[in-house]
Formats: sequence, C-alpha cells, structure tokens
Amino acid sequence: MSSWFARDALLPGGPARDVRFEIEDGRFTAVASNAPADGATSLPGVVLPGFANAHSHAFHRALRGRTHNDGGTFWTWREHMYAVAGRLDPDTYRELATVVYAEMALAGITSVGEFHYLHHGPDGTPYGDPNAMAEALRAAAADAGIRLTLLDTCYLAGGLGPGGHLPLDAVQRRFADVDVERWAERVAQLEPDDTTRIGVAVHSVRAVPRGDLATVVATAQGRPLHVHLSEQPAENEACGAHYGCTPTALLRDAGVLGPATTAVHATHLTADDIQALGTTRTTACFCPTTERDLADGIGPARALTDSGVPLSLGSDQHAVIDPFEEARGLEMHERLRSNERGRFTAPQLLAALTRHDSLGWDGAGRLEVGARADLVTVRTDTVRTAGARPDQILYAATAADVDTVLVDGREVVRGGQHRLGDIGRRLTTALEGL
Repeated sequence: MSSWFARDALLPGGPARDVRFEIEDGRFTAVASNAPADGATSLPGVVLPGFANAHSHAFHRALRGRTHNDGGTFWTWREHMYAVAGRLDPDTYRELATVVYAEMALAGITSVGEFHYLHHGPDGTPYGDPNAMAEALRAAAADAGIRLTLLDTCYLAGGLGPGGHLPLDAVQRRFADVDVERWAERVAQLEPDDTTRIGVAVHSVRAVPRGDLATVVATAQGRPLHVHLSEQPAENEACGAHYGCTPTALLRDAGVLGPATTAVHATHLTADDIQALGTTRTTACFCPTTERDLADGIGPARALTDSGVPLSLGSDQHAVIDPFEEARGLEMHERLRSNERGRFTAPQLLAALTRHDSLGWDGAGRLEVGARADLVTVRTDTVRTAGARPDQILYAATAADVDTVLVDGREVVRGGQHRLGDIGRRLTTALEGL
C-alpha cells in the first residue's frame, strides 16, 4: 500500500483541498479531502486523473517538424508518412514506439489507443510471427509504463473512386491482409493481458469495402471498434459517388456504429450524420493539433455533444504530444467557429481527456475509491501555471508542467523525469535511424 498527499486535486465532485490518496493493488482504496498528510508522499501542484490518448499512430512521430517546407495538403503529407512506414521493422518499431509512449507518459497519458495498421514486411509478406509489429507495440507500452489498447486495423483497398475501390499502392501492401477473413484470423491470435486490451478498427470507408464491414463488426465482439470518419471532403465525395451516401450512413447501415465504437475526426458531417452518431451513442475522437496541422478543418464538436455523442481526444500524428493542448483546441476551435467563449466547461474538457472507457479500460479516469490508481500532478509554480486556479489549470498548463504520473499505482514519472531516463536522447537516436 502507498499513500500520497496533494494540496489540490480535481475530484469527481469538483476541486478539493488537502487530499490524501491510499492505493493498494493498483486501485484507490481511499480518497479523502481536508485530510492530514500524516507521512504520505507529497505531490506538488494540482492532481488530475490520468489522461487517455484515444488515437495514436506511433510511427507518425518521425514526421514532426519535417513536412512543412512545401505546404501542400493531407494527401501530400501522406506521401511523407508512407516513406517512413516503409523503413520500419519490429525491432526499430519497438524502440521508436517505446520512446513515443514514454513521451506520452511524461505528458500525463496513462492509456493509449494505438490505431495499428503497420502489419507486415515492406513488400506485404507477413513476418514469421504475423503479429510481430503488434507485439513490438505491446512491448513498447510495457517498457514505457502505460496501458495499451491495440486497435488492429483492417486495411484492404488502396482507396475509393467513383468506379469502386482501388488497388493497393506498393507501400500500402504492408498495411493489408489478403482478405478480411485472413485479417480476422490474424486478430484472433492476439491475446489481451493485464496492461493490454485488443480492439479492432476499420481504417476508413476508403480502405474497407462495404461487403467486408460485417466481418469487422463480428470480429470486434463488443470490444473497442474505431474508424477514421470523414477526415477529408474527398472521402465524402468518393463515398457519395460510389455508394450514394455519406461515410457515416454507410457505417450506420453496416452496423459499425454503436456505444463501443469511436469515430475518429468526424470533421465533415451533415446534420443527418450528427444525428446518426448521437442516436447510436458512438464516441467521436477529436485530434485538434493534427486536424489543424494537416489543414483538415474544424469538426462540429458542440453539435455532436448536443446530440448525445461522447467526446474523446487523441494526438494522432503527434505534431505535438500535449493533452492540455488537445483539450484547449477542442474549446478554442469552437470559439473560432462560434465567436463565443465557454463552449465547453473545464469539467467537460477533462471528461474528454479521460475517456478511458472508449479504449476498453473501465474504472479509469476518476480520482475515486475503486478506480484505477492513475493520477497526474501538474505544477502550479511554473512560468505558465503560476497564478492559475486549480479548476482552470487545463487552460494554462502544458505537458512540460507535469511533475508526477502514476499508472495503476506505479510511479512512471517523478520530478518531470521518466523512469527510463533521458527520453529526448533516446528519441533523437531512434529518429536518426529513420
């Protein structure tokens, strides 16, 4: 058992003072406010629940600061992404993912949803272990000390045009299985463990033909099911030209939407699309730093919330890994859209930041008895946070202000340092190899 003490904490009932946490077997056994420290380990600043990064492509981290010289669009950025994808193998992917996940831990992230489609060798030939790349991610998350939801992604076609689905490009062959049945057989070989959940994903309506969606839904069996949805207008146009409907309608009619499903981006939606997502209680994962980095557009976050859609947040391509910036982006984009402030309250932003249940981790994201013992301590004495009220810390802090992180009661970050040591140096080494 361990005991921790914080002057300020954001509990489910709101801000609290002098909070003592008792932890045993990875769970909070006591959370008491107005309590004495009585020898508990002191935590500086304000304590928040651990954050959930609901959408990650770990290998995209290699592109940070390297794709801006020629402007362009999402589609030209994708060519840079393909080039990186072609250079990784299980060993180099494990090292890269380890330091990317450690960077997440340093930012206060305790669970990550990895949208995993980098499955096979560069020419599409499966490795001796057909899930070697997935196992590299599992090992990386364990090394970094955070929980992983591996969202094994079905990717079968090279795109979608008015005439139908397109053949795979050379680089895309390593993303794809021979057919949806072979994909499902490979996924069935993946087993969860204490720190890993196994979910599935539809890459997009561009990459998975309508007739194969039912197999993906059956393979999910109630586990987390994620899908890229309407990130680009071109996707909507292609879907309309070939299938005669929006991507949301296609997924709804195929049974993909529902409470276990997360629609990632959900940027370019019609009113009917928003209603469909709300009626099915599908979660929408916004990735504001990526969506503005790639000039994707501003999604209808407030309209989705008003329709009953839960929101989560992800760092996606990791243009930055900063959950505070993602949460602020959700609100600030809405301010730009509406010319109004306060479109989301601070508790609503924190709820989006801690949507662990969308990754299959029930009992996480709340500082209460019985919950998983995740906590993030944010310093309130830095040049960014000095003077900020604890209940408004999300509007001031950055990842650099995180001091201590516990994951299931285990100390992963202390004094702003990860237990693995100098993550900046390891990132530099891993990225130089690519």
